[in-house]
Amino acid sequence: MGLTHFDDQGAAHMVDVSDKDVTDRIAVAEAYVKMKCETFDIITEGRAKKGDVIGVARLAGIMGAKRTSDLIPLCHPLPITKVSVDLEPDADLPGLRITATVKTTGQTGVEMEALTAASTAALTVYDMAKAVDKGMEIGGLRVVLKDGGKSGRYEAT
Repeated sequence: MGLTHFDDQGAAHMVDVSDKDVTDRIAVAEAYVKMKCETFDIITEGRAKKGDVIGVARLAGIMGAKRTSDLIPLCHPLPITKVSVDLEPDADLPGLRITATVKTTGQTGVEMEALTAASTAALTVYDMAKAVDKGMEIGGLRVVLKDGGKSGRYEAT
């Protein structure tokens, strides 16, 4: 199977999904932000000067999912029916583990929206805490679940 975002002449184009069935679709993506122990404590104890880092990052992730087609040139604008972004403190990292879940009923999947939500949440954590820890690491961005549509279910191992 070739790359679907290129036509026969190799030019980029938006995939035509008009012949696809409308189905329930879901995607889950994850990422993490690794930080110094001191930064982890500041965030989890609610002592960040910019405010509630986890709450703001959650909202930013939701907003990111909703704006994916504005950021990724060949993404279709989709009627998203649900977005949830969870940020879980992990003292062993130390840092935050991010899980973004996006749902729609439509003709194409929401993997890009889930990835955008997770990455936007991670970038927001960085932005809000960079004054105390410029060395934070964002990583692990990947789709862990995709379901719905012709290609069926995918689960990361």
